[in-house]
Amino acid sequence: MMTRRKTLHLLAMAAAFPVTAAPVKRRTAMGLVMYCCNHRRNQLKRQNGIDIYEPLEFLRHVRSLGTGGVQVGLKVLDAPTTKLLREEAEAHDLYIEAIISPPRKDSELDRFEAEMKTAASVGARAVRTVIIPGRRYEYFDSLEKFRAFEAAGKAALERATPIAEKLRLPLAVENHKDQRVDERVALLEHISSAYVGCCVDTGNTVALLDEPVEAVRAFAPWAHAVHLKDQAVQLYPNGFLLGDVALGQGYLNLKKMVAILRKAKPRIRFSLELITRDPLKVPCLAESYWPTFPDVPAIDLATTLRAVRSGAAKALQKVSTRTLNEQVVLESSNVEKSIQYARAQLGL
Repeated sequence: MMTRRKTLHLLAMAAAFPVTAAPVKRRTAMGLVMYCCNHRRNQLKRQNGIDIYEPLEFLRHVRSLGTGGVQVGLKVLDAPTTKLLREEAEAHDLYIEAIISPPRKDSELDRFEAEMKTAASVGARAVRTVIIPGRRYEYFDSLEKFRAFEAAGKAALERATPIAEKLRLPLAVENHKDQRVDERVALLEHISSAYVGCCVDTGNTVALLDEPVEAVRAFAPWAHAVHLKDQAVQLYPNGFLLGDVALGQGYLNLKKMVAILRKAKPRIRFSLELITRDPLKVPCLAESYWPTFPDVPAIDLATTLRAVRSGAAKALQKVSTRTLNEQVVLESSNVEKSIQYARAQLGL
């Protein structure tokens, strides 16, 4: 919930930077997910207490970069802040997508509906959510534990669906290194609602040994939002390393993915989700990876490792050993290169 102090701060900002300010030339229709700016957020909070994750702050940041919109956490905003955010977005033709946690129990329904109403009031086109916490192969050490969380995620979507339908606001469930493609499609078929579908992440399925282009093809009919990312990969003894890199610098076939999604959903919005961090370990050759994957065919493991081997990067970005200023420079460079690639190579 927005406090009175935050509201006064935003209104003061509005006076200093009126909505009628001259527009910045748009360089790409692609927007940014707020996680693209983790290091900048840390730097600004240290320097002057500004939180770039505040929706209006982030909207103005992406506008300064010449991008097309935001995917950002809104929570519950009061009426003046909601009005200000919507006017800013409309004045500069920027889209808004919200990030919301699903109602995991009945006592969370009021909170969820209030956040959904805020998203609808600012003109959000979709709301991104996740239903299973953590990476499946790290978070769960048994199939029973995973199935229990999977059932809880299904129940959360069943609670959320009537609210999404009432508000006519699509709920986009990210493939979050949680369910494999066939499991997620089966869940969406069970929910069977035009207002519950996918936030299609173009890179996450690699970690679950699904072929990434075919995963996008399977999710495309359900797509309400897109996390556009590229991935650099390398083999390591227990499997492979998976790192977010600037668009066009990884091994994913982004042009084909974008074409598939645009054909299925011509009005779909693409939001860059590039987290500048050390590469993740996908230990698919270690025994600890497999307890929650009883039925994955050997061909999927072989296909993934063959693709990693053929597309292996010479070097991966090491982020944690850098200073904060160096991390901000690298993060900004990754975003800037992605903006250029999205416009020049992806037609965004």
